[in-house]
Amino acid sequence: MLKGFPPIADNNTHTLILGSFPGVASLDAAQYYAHPRNQFWRLVGTVIEEPLNELPYDDRVLRLLKHGIGLWDVLAACEREGSLDTAIRNANPNDFASFRLHAPRLKKLCFNGKTSGRFEPVIRAAGYETLVLPSSSPANAILSFDQKLRIWRDILK
Repeated sequence: MLKGFPPIADNNTHTLILGSFPGVASLDAAQYYAHPRNQFWRLVGTVIEEPLNELPYDDRVLRLLKHGIGLWDVLAACEREGSLDTAIRNANPNDFASFRLHAPRLKKLCFNGKTSGRFEPVIRAAGYETLVLPSSSPANAILSFDQKLRIWRDILK
């Protein structure tokens, strides 16, 4: 059973971006979105006007938090061969009920891709604003960076 990462959030976090579960490169590096072809850091960096993809990981995280944006995944643990969401088996979701203690100002949850987006109705029913984003994964090659960015800009709306 693979285990995910703790949330990145603080008392000022108003927006949380949720992935499905860390890929192999991220698990190996113990960092969110560590795969070099994943467009996450470039997309969110462009949205908040910070050069996140050019910074060391710890600085990326600090800049995100400075903008009130946190990171987590919908799954706490699962079984999976490789990195594809379609290979996820025996998934255990994270404890969103207790998350309010980490981020009392949280208002909006954004889902990075369709797999995490399956949780959108439940989160919306809990009273949060929600947004399902096109996946930043290199496996999502249907949309160009600019096409993804148009939708990712809605994070700050």
